[in-house]
Amino acid sequence: MMQKFIISKINCVPSKANIQGQDAKHISRVLRLTPGDRIEITDGKGKDYTAIITCISPDNIELDIIDEYNSLTESPIDITLGSGMLKDKKMDLVIKHVTQLGIRNWVPFFCERSIPTPDAKRMEKRFQRWETIAKEALKQCRRSRLPQISKPLSFEKMLNKFSSYDLKIAFWEKSTQRLATLEKTSNHKKIIVLIGPEGGFSEKEIKMAKEKGFLSYCLGPRILRAETASISSCTLIQHILGDI
Repeated sequence: MMQKFIISKINCVPSKANIQGQDAKHISRVLRLTPGDRIEITDGKGKDYTAIITCISPDNIELDIIDEYNSLTESPIDITLGSGMLKDKKMDLVIKHVTQLGIRNWVPFFCERSIPTPDAKRMEKRFQRWETIAKEALKQCRRSRLPQISKPLSFEKMLNKFSSYDLKIAFWEKSTQRLATLEKTSNHKKIIVLIGPEGGFSEKEIKMAKEKGFLSYCLGPRILRAETASISSCTLIQHILGDI
């Protein structure tokens, strides 16, 4: 099954559009599509489209967008993942995999055991790389809604930002409560999941989270790496409350 391609601004159907850059090269040289072939497009906001190639070159693909329909690949629940800041490649791995697992928002945050705060220029480069990784993951897994990636927040600001969510979970290795006790209900539409950095959350941070209405759960008897915990938690939440 062919991957989707992203065109962010589609005003109406039918309409014309272009794909350029690396995606154009991929369509022409790797997929070897030709005029008349159909491809699937998404706007990255939950809508999918069918398009017909009218002209093709390695630098530019001209399209006629002929049909619009609601996505069939988006989760029925709105999951936000809050990730304690890790080293570069570990954060790259997290956003790549949780995009495939269907999260809507990703919020990196700094807390007591996070890595030191990078300078502003380096942080901006990391943010741009995360957005690129999320787009590539979306195309590969055929999603239709690009995760919204937040600029890194402080732990306290992150807690306050999601105070109105229906279900708030902080995973902590010292908790004794298992996810098996979590019941599926129609009230759990907007969910925030927190995973700490390497070394986990401090007692003080868990207390702060509980004061904001977060429930503390564990991920079993084994201590997981932070990136493994991020992927596992999103998978389990999607299995219990979503569509996996």
